[in-house]
Amino acid sequence: MLIGLFSCQHSEPYKYEYLYKNLPFDMPRVKEPVFAANEVNLKDYGAIGNGEHLCTESFAQAIDALVDKGGGKLIVPAGVWFTGPIILKSNINLHLEKGAVILFSPDVDLYPLVETSFEGLDTRRCQSPISGRALMNVAITGHGAIDGNGHFWRPLKREKVNESTWKETISRGGVFKRPTYWFPYPESLKGDSISDMNVPRNLKTEEEWQSIRHFLRPVMLSLIDCKNVLLEGVIFQNSPAWNLHPLMCENIIIDDIQVRNPSYAQNGDGLDLESCKNVLIINSTFDVGDDGICIKSGKDEDGRKRGCPTENVIVDGCTVFKGHGGFVVGSEMSGGVRNISVANCQFLGTDVGLRFKSKRGRGGVVENIWVKNVSMMDIATEPVTFNLYYGGLSAVELLESGIKQPDEVTPMSVDETTPVFKNIYIDNLVCSGARRALFFNGIPEMPIDGITLQNIDITSTYGAEFVYSKNITLKNVNIHNKKGEKITSRFCDKIH
Repeated sequence: MLIGLFSCQHSEPYKYEYLYKNLPFDMPRVKEPVFAANEVNLKDYGAIGNGEHLCTESFAQAIDALVDKGGGKLIVPAGVWFTGPIILKSNINLHLEKGAVILFSPDVDLYPLVETSFEGLDTRRCQSPISGRALMNVAITGHGAIDGNGHFWRPLKREKVNESTWKETISRGGVFKRPTYWFPYPESLKGDSISDMNVPRNLKTEEEWQSIRHFLRPVMLSLIDCKNVLLEGVIFQNSPAWNLHPLMCENIIIDDIQVRNPSYAQNGDGLDLESCKNVLIINSTFDVGDDGICIKSGKDEDGRKRGCPTENVIVDGCTVFKGHGGFVVGSEMSGGVRNISVANCQFLGTDVGLRFKSKRGRGGVVENIWVKNVSMMDIATEPVTFNLYYGGLSAVELLESGIKQPDEVTPMSVDETTPVFKNIYIDNLVCSGARRALFFNGIPEMPIDGITLQNIDITSTYGAEFVYSKNITLKNVNIHNKKGEKITSRFCDKIH
């Protein structure tokens, strides 16, 4: 008998298996895209990395050369590579070596208007600095940085910056909506005046669209309808609007990246994951001017018509510094959100820790969300908040505005436009320093329903407040508040 003549092939163990241990929902293993062994170097296509030479054509030619070879790695070496928009293609790994910086030109004329989605609505925006549509196997990896030159696009509010930043910014010219609200171009101000939540309405002609083109600032990375996506190791910073926006994508890994925007960056979200499924967001940091890690699925009728929920998402080992919220769902959640796990994260100085927001008219169901092992400190408002009356202001802006919710709200009929938040579990949360311990602000026709909070320890100025909520379970919840009652409730049922 012959023994040991058969060799066995051992595949590499799945490095993300630990994320699936005790996962409370079924979810496929998300694997990294695989690329051909081909490589090309950006310098071989005429690019000069001095921060001044425009490399747009060099990027396009290098990508096309790789496509002709069957795909592979586009190496961006050390240097500052100044460029217009980069359009990714299938089977391309855009790889930034140490010391590599991709710096996007602020010249608006380089970014044509394209059909896209923004703020959950189908609309037009300027083309994103990096974009891809209907791609298979695409990655941005390495150790370099990508800078969107966003301060040339964004408006600025005086109260959000120090005197030197304000003077430096307005010295570029621009126009003012009011003495403390500056826009970089007259077209930007015009666009703001005809828009609802940054999306212009009722434009019919190309001339009308072009007249506000400077206002239509893009997200920095737009990936639409792509499958097998990897973002790893790279710094993404200074975006014109949102930073990273995967839309209707499947099988995404976001691992060990940094996402940075100034704290005053208008609409400077970190990651907006919209209508995507099977996603890992791990070991990454966010320090931004709006929401940090945000889950979306379209707004109002556009989102319901799309009917594409965000589902099967694991967020693990992430840190959010400045931001309107650490982990956020909404407000555009009309296509639904379900099967989300958030674990082992820390939020250090965000306005809110866990932020759930929507409003009447959205529709959509948010359900089956599990949060565990989250630490927070220096939270400006609440470590956990549900706000079903979202009107565009951050939690801090709403607090500073003095706008008060009426004591009693008249119920409306329940239909497809009624938002639903239910079956959410939060376990092992510690917050050192917050204004208010908890705030659940539901709607009477569809109260916030079935929220379990256990093993919670919060130090705050004020206690917890529940409005239009039901089936709220509190287990080992310790609130150390300095003022008022520990827990108050209005129009609630079964808080125990």
